[in-house]
Amino acid sequence: MPVHQHIRVTSDAVVLRFTAKDGFMVLLSKRSIPPHIFKWGLPGGFVRNEEPLEAAVHREIRDETGLRADYLEQFRTFGAPERDPRGRVLCVAHIALIRPSASRLIPGAGNKEAKWYPVRELPQMAFDHADVIAAALEHLRVRLRNEPLAFEMLDAKFPVSELEKLYEWLYDRPVDRRNFQKKIHNLGLLSAEQEKLKHPLQGRPAQLYSFNRQKFSELREKGTPVEIFA
Repeated sequence: MPVHQHIRVTSDAVVLRFTAKDGFMVLLSKRSIPPHIFKWGLPGGFVRNEEPLEAAVHREIRDETGLRADYLEQFRTFGAPERDPRGRVLCVAHIALIRPSASRLIPGAGNKEAKWYPVRELPQMAFDHADVIAAALEHLRVRLRNEPLAFEMLDAKFPVSELEKLYEWLYDRPVDRRNFQKKIHNLGLLSAEQEKLKHPLQGRPAQLYSFNRQKFSELREKGTPVEIFA
């Protein structure tokens, strides 16, 4: 029996940043056309016939916000028949991670507004995008236990406290600071930098570190278990 499908595809991104002050923030843009006009949604849109999915989502992020996502990962497809009032539309969802120093927005002409929102205080969302965000965070919780994705959300040089707070926030429980730092240092994943960070309310400057990507690769090649967070 022949199959007659009328399906369209969007490529959308859950763009995330983290700071110790604000926690996890997600990038949203206000829709200026129906459906769901004036509601907030994820950067993304319909995939052009000639372009790959990743190219489409990079284009949409750039056009809507002016940002460039150095880390992009496709994590799930959302395809409930009723999710889009325009008809059967599949959403190929991606996670994009942005460092704080690269998160300044330059909204495009196609949207009235683009804004960073706390993931725990979302506005009224278009489509099923609130569910997409929740699924993206759960995906990160699984991946960050054994993968160094946290370092994709920190600037090149950072205090260990920033890394601790990222894990605390994502998993919503305190980090045992002594054990966490011991594990990270024993794995050799951090390289000490010459600079120190002077905090305006603290007396002693904090040591800055960078992620030792080469060491992580060596551990993986040797088959050494790398459990960053348990």
